[in-house]
Amino acid sequence: MAANPIPNSVLGYGLLGAVPFVAPPLLSLSSPAHAGFLGIISVAYGALIVSFLGGARWGLEVARPAPRAGVITLAMLPTIAALLLLLAPMMVAMAPARQLKLMAVLLVVHFLWDLRARGLPPWYPRLRAILTFVAVAGLMAMAGIADKASEAGGATMV
Repeated sequence: MAANPIPNSVLGYGLLGAVPFVAPPLLSLSSPAHAGFLGIISVAYGALIVSFLGGARWGLEVARPAPRAGVITLAMLPTIAALLLLLAPMMVAMAPARQLKLMAVLLVVHFLWDLRARGLPPWYPRLRAILTFVAVAGLMAMAGIADKASEAGGATMV
């Protein structure tokens, strides 16, 4: 057992929060006709979580006696990036699978940034590793399903 275990409540709610990343690809396998809609859910939930993570970093920084403007600025970028990626298919031609993959990249980039954060509990990187892995796996599985649907001439997400 780790010297600094992840608190059960945090781990439990974190894992529950990962379910919306795993459920869409699983549901798509049993109901391929709904894959497009489930892909939208995956991207939208990914955008919410990326924004949530940016807000967590913002909150951590503003709790400091002298918040650093650079960190405050960087903490705003995940929300903006996620929103742009969410809206991308309405602005440019973007395949649903690419949108899902890029959302996974945003989560990985945020995870790497979080690994460098100061002032977090020692168990936080382990929690983020678990949750990021599950989220990225779900998004990539959904991207694979979206790729197959587009090859077969299936429904698009937007």
